[in-house]
Amino acid sequence: MCISLGSWIPSKMFPIRLHMLLLAFLFGQGLAMSREERHKLRDQVVEMFDHAYQNYMDHAYPADELMPLTCRGRVRGLEPSRGDVDDALGKFSLTLIDTLDTLVVLNKTVEFEAAVRRVLKDVKLDNDIVVSVFETNIRVLGGLLGGHSMAIMLKKRGERMLWYQDELLHMAKELGHRLLPAFNTSSGLPYPRVNLKHGVGGPESRTGTETDTCTACAGTIILEFAALSRFTGDPVFEVHARRALDFLWEKRQRNSNLVGTTINIHSGEWVRRDSGVGAGIDSYYEYLLKAYVLLGDDLFLQRFNIHYASIMKYISQPPLLLDVHIHKPLLPARTWMDSLLAFFPGLQVLKGDIRPAIETHEMLYQVTKKHNFLPEAFTTDFRVHWAQHPLRPEFAESTYFLYKATGDPYYLEVGRTVLDNLNRYARVPCGFAAMKDVRTGSHEDRMDSFFLAEMFKYLFLLFADTEDLPFDVEDYIFTTEAHLLPLSLSVAPSSAATLGNATSEGEVDDTNFDWTCPNTRLLFPDPAYPRNLRDPIRSAVDKSCPRPLPYREPGMGRAPLRAQDFMANNPEHLELLRRMGVSLIHLKDGRVQLVQHATQAVSAVAAEDGMRFMQEMMELSSQQQKEQLPPRAIQIVSHPYFGRVVLTAGPAQFGTDLSKSSTGVRGFVTVAEPYSGCSELTNGDFVQGRIALLQRGQCMFAEKARHIQRAGAIGGIVIDDNEGSSSDTAPLFQMAGDGRSTDDVHVPILFLFHKEGNILLRALKEYREVEVLLSDKARDRGVALPEEVNNCVTHKTTPSLAGPGDKVQTSTVELDVSEAVAAVAAAAVAVAADEGRAGEDDAGPPGETAGPSEPQESSRTEPSDEGVEPEPEGEGPEVEVPEGAAPEDDDAPSGSSSSSQSVDELMADWQEDLDAFQQMDEEEL
Repeated sequence: MCISLGSWIPSKMFPIRLHMLLLAFLFGQGLAMSREERHKLRDQVVEMFDHAYQNYMDHAYPADELMPLTCRGRVRGLEPSRGDVDDALGKFSLTLIDTLDTLVVLNKTVEFEAAVRRVLKDVKLDNDIVVSVFETNIRVLGGLLGGHSMAIMLKKRGERMLWYQDELLHMAKELGHRLLPAFNTSSGLPYPRVNLKHGVGGPESRTGTETDTCTACAGTIILEFAALSRFTGDPVFEVHARRALDFLWEKRQRNSNLVGTTINIHSGEWVRRDSGVGAGIDSYYEYLLKAYVLLGDDLFLQRFNIHYASIMKYISQPPLLLDVHIHKPLLPARTWMDSLLAFFPGLQVLKGDIRPAIETHEMLYQVTKKHNFLPEAFTTDFRVHWAQHPLRPEFAESTYFLYKATGDPYYLEVGRTVLDNLNRYARVPCGFAAMKDVRTGSHEDRMDSFFLAEMFKYLFLLFADTEDLPFDVEDYIFTTEAHLLPLSLSVAPSSAATLGNATSEGEVDDTNFDWTCPNTRLLFPDPAYPRNLRDPIRSAVDKSCPRPLPYREPGMGRAPLRAQDFMANNPEHLELLRRMGVSLIHLKDGRVQLVQHATQAVSAVAAEDGMRFMQEMMELSSQQQKEQLPPRAIQIVSHPYFGRVVLTAGPAQFGTDLSKSSTGVRGFVTVAEPYSGCSELTNGDFVQGRIALLQRGQCMFAEKARHIQRAGAIGGIVIDDNEGSSSDTAPLFQMAGDGRSTDDVHVPILFLFHKEGNILLRALKEYREVEVLLSDKARDRGVALPEEVNNCVTHKTTPSLAGPGDKVQTSTVELDVSEAVAAVAAAAVAVAADEGRAGEDDAGPPGETAGPSEPQESSRTEPSDEGVEPEPEGEGPEVEVPEGAAPEDDDAPSGSSSSSQSVDELMADWQEDLDAFQQMDEEEL
């Protein structure tokens, strides 16, 4: 089962003829979507693209990407670093280049011509900046080549671009030469990063010291580099790409025929030996098969089929695709899947293996319906593992290819679901915002270039008729970034032949794999066959939400002081700790450590009690991390937002439980006076019936809640005073009680970091009357979502650490409790309040957390696992308690300007900062 990609290709060279063998066998399952309905959805795709593209051009260009929540461009160096994600940004108007061929697919040839002129006039490729070789290749080089392909097509037809003289190709060649220094390694594998101006190595380049790269990073070069060689006649690019692929093939595990996720670019040793089809490996397999299609080299197909047989033998557990160890492929490497594997059903369609493609796609669709989007990672029982969703297009890609292969209208309905969810949950006034957390519907100030390059292209092609397209899409192949390369390149001179055929391995043995596409009419004689494949999967996902495990009583013995009873503001408890050899240490980043020194205990029995207390504390912390409260959502529902902006909010361990409310709490916001909320409100009449905005600091959270409750507020939002803090970089913050009963607090209280709080304050300043909805997850404007949508959630847990050995005298085992329990946090912060922290921030610097955090994501790659440092010998349990779950809020330094400023002064300061930042933007651009 395949998609027609051009009948003129020689049969031996291109056995995957991809003719539409199966056009109507599934139509018996249900009514086909009418032509008018499809056209309506097609036009909706165009409108959504216009909304995203025009906002990028109006608010961000020439910056690389749009920040849709703050309506400005993302310029590298002017925004807080996001780690590896920012390596895609090179100050080369990334989104515009990535979008060029999408404009033509959507019949926007006038806009395409204008965009090409802008690129030629404004874009410079010699910037002194370090970029990802992988991302720059697939997005920028691929975008320039796709734009060039479209330009010469339109020029040949005499409709547009008559002035075009291969200018985009000249830029592509320049960029190719700027990427080539990265391939200067003994193995031929490229360095992961390169300086566009200074190359690799030397102090000016600021790169070249890396030793590892991901398999996909090194193996996803061949399409763009080979196309560049064949367009220009310069073989050097294709030769380097082939050399990298040859090396990866040689380093495969010979017994399993699988490759690992990360490899040393010098020695060829596998750094990470887990193998799957998702992040870190995905497009390596994709490019082996597509290199065969584009270039006609049988060797690529042979390699792909050998790998594919191993994938189906070891990794595929229909409908799941689970990572395994390359040396022990029967041993699972993890129990969760990442969203990047959603491309694989589409690749299976190209391969002609339709049954597992249908099964895996259906599993992904059911997960999508459960969470509205594919979480960045999800478990084998389909619960959330990593909650982000950066608007990835891979699921839409596979949906399009399955529809092309089968003609089944079911996949049109899948596409409609994708469209509806994008419009309902991701659309904001300035574009489409990535989802910070699919469980709450909160947003991230991010719209990656691949959203415009891929998502709208595949969705438009899904709903469009052949006559809607300005060219025959079957004459092109899609790169991993959905850029279009003409299949006519297969008959262009081969660089490998020019330089001695670097990939020759003798006569290809074609007895171990198929050269022809199977006849799907014979495979699926029953029209209900695909539906029969899908139904059990749908049922399995629907029933996959087990209840959380009940709380298990920690510890076996009974010490004089139990960890669950400990309060750091209790002098008796502190004295008991001292007698057991346990001390509290306040860290500079605001966290508190509990450290036990057995030699400082008053007796051997007391030392044993202290050891038991620390073990209980570790178990309690670990257990309650599992039972931590999930993030909440603050949705701006008034004009002009209308529910389109959703802010990630930290929950409180007291007050109204928003997860038990089907409607949430809705009301207009107002700033409390005093802004700290640490005394009776002077504007109580105005606060009554509204949601009060409060500044963090000077008193405990519960005290703030009681003051606004007495003033008649229906809810409260505490805004962090730590400038620059953001949910993008900091772990979830939970507000704990004050060490005594908080049953008297009935109003809901949520926490916003500084960046998200600023968005709300700016809206209040501009529109005066701002209405928000406090809830456990975002909802449609005026429409409650089904309760079962986000029932399945999981939370990260810190691995428990072993206790000390028998010979330990002074013990210090670190345990991060980054989302700690109320009792532990109460201990941490109450003592900090008593002793004072000289202005240290509660939550610490953004991104500097001791515990595990969700990895920063990139377009196609996954960061390596980091090793765990061994415990220092002779040290026992040390419990770190960050103040992310803090019962008090006494973090403002004495004499702090933030506590003494009026609201008007704060507003003026923020506006001044904003104006200065915008000026920096203008100067930089």
